[in-house]
Amino acid sequence: MVVWRRWIFPILMLAACAAIAVALVKLAFFPDTEQAVAEPSAHVADTVVAVAKADLVNELSLPATVARDEGFAVRSEVDGTVTQVSVSDGQTVAAGQTLFTIKQTEPARTVVVKASEAGDVSKIAVVKGQPVSVGLELATLTPARYHVLGTVQPVQLYRLIGAPSEASVTITGGPAPFTCTGVRVQVADDGTTSVRCAVPGDQTVFPGLQAQVGIKVGTVTGALVVPTTAVKGGSGTGVVWADDGKGGLTEKKVTLGVSDGERVEIKEGLAEGDSIRQFVPGSSAEDKPVCHDDGNGGQYCEQAGWSW
Repeated sequence: MVVWRRWIFPILMLAACAAIAVALVKLAFFPDTEQAVAEPSAHVADTVVAVAKADLVNELSLPATVARDEGFAVRSEVDGTVTQVSVSDGQTVAAGQTLFTIKQTEPARTVVVKASEAGDVSKIAVVKGQPVSVGLELATLTPARYHVLGTVQPVQLYRLIGAPSEASVTITGGPAPFTCTGVRVQVADDGTTSVRCAVPGDQTVFPGLQAQVGIKVGTVTGALVVPTTAVKGGSGTGVVWADDGKGGLTEKKVTLGVSDGERVEIKEGLAEGDSIRQFVPGSSAEDKPVCHDDGNGGQYCEQAGWSW
């Protein structure tokens, strides 16, 4: 027993510890080279949609602000001397009201300068007894006219092609909606794009009022439509990826019509029931929309990468 306790058991314990140590070293530094290869059990297929018929209304609702029309210069049309200044700076005048009287030099006659329309006179630049010449600025007349200026994102300009000359204006907390005229797109010096239209003269408004401008560009009934995300392009023509009948997809050129921002009319290039890819290659349903401040405390969002 003494031999076993002093020699045999210690040797066996030492051998066991050595075996464990070797096993750990092998696991740590010499792993098995053969590994199981995971075979995919499924694949991601292109999402396809069918070309279908639907009614479309291309109508934009834009945040807007009421503003007064810009002032213009009142100029002398003759050479002569100012004999009378009939208005003061900041005065409100009626259409046809006398502003200045000028004694023309040759031929000698008296010329009365009148307000071409109602408004406010400012920046009076002449005094009684002052000589004037043709084209000299006498004052500035700011007309009693107003317009509505709606903010439009550049990507929306394609939807305004062929827009009517009238739009509907709804003033926040104001009277019933009314029609404004002379709809046009204007670009400011800083590149800001806006839609502008004139407020009717019989409509009571004030500068700074917040509003919404509704522009109905076009309407189609029973048209062939596809998602705008399926079309590369956006104004007049585009490209879609259609089923080629062999399990693949092929590019097809299409002629585009009215769009409501989410769907677009297909005039030529596809037939009802055709299958097309829902998203242009390189994009996906995961693409996040791009959002902009609408000027009214909210946001306008558009699908990233699309010209709608």
